[in-house]
Amino acid sequence: MPRVLLIEDDAAVRDGVTLALRRRGHEVAAAASGEEGLTVLPGFRPDIVLLDLMLPGKDGFQVCRLIRAERQLPIIMLTARGDDLDVVLGLEAGADDYIVKPARGEVLEARIRAVLRRTALPADGAPAVEPGPAPVETYGELAIDRAGLVVGKGGQDLSLAPSEMKLLLFLSATPGQVFSRQQLLEHVWEHSYHGDARLVDACVMRLRTKIEDIPRSPRYVQTVRGFGYRFGPL
Repeated sequence: MPRVLLIEDDAAVRDGVTLALRRRGHEVAAAASGEEGLTVLPGFRPDIVLLDLMLPGKDGFQVCRLIRAERQLPIIMLTARGDDLDVVLGLEAGADDYIVKPARGEVLEARIRAVLRRTALPADGAPAVEPGPAPVETYGELAIDRAGLVVGKGGQDLSLAPSEMKLLLFLSATPGQVFSRQQLLEHVWEHSYHGDARLVDACVMRLRTKIEDIPRSPRYVQTVRGFGYRFGPL
């Protein structure tokens, strides 16, 4: 079962989430502050981080950025509010998804599994991997190795967060095809309900800062106003 690092300052929430996840077989390390979480992280080596936004000392936004600067662990934000600026800022800081507190154990479990599937599997629409080395796809200066989950630009490997990688793999599998935000939520984030389009928009923004020469004039991940996003045409 995935190892979970929980960073949450509210003792009642921390104990409740820890108990719910341990009952489902997860190994959980719980930290009461961002500083403690960052100290625990290297030794515990979690598969995913559950991160409260409103932390004493280093807040969740800072912690998210610090984790992202060193490793591409999946991060799910825990927030008491689901419709405010905090969610957008957290997504822009590098979180892959968010859960509004309080959340039932089955909701936590389902969201953890969905985020980890995005980390482990190639995007829908990608061809099955045959024995032997798979060809690396090139689009302008961008090189995409689907089998190895490696993306490079100008000969340099790019560090993409799990959601950024899955989004790029999915869009680039069918260049020129337009996908609505809801379609991307269903295929990339695996949200079958009417999900939050901010997940998509924030991920696109982060991805563009890494793969585009001029993020405001993108060549690769393009906006089709009123419809959604597409990859190219270049």
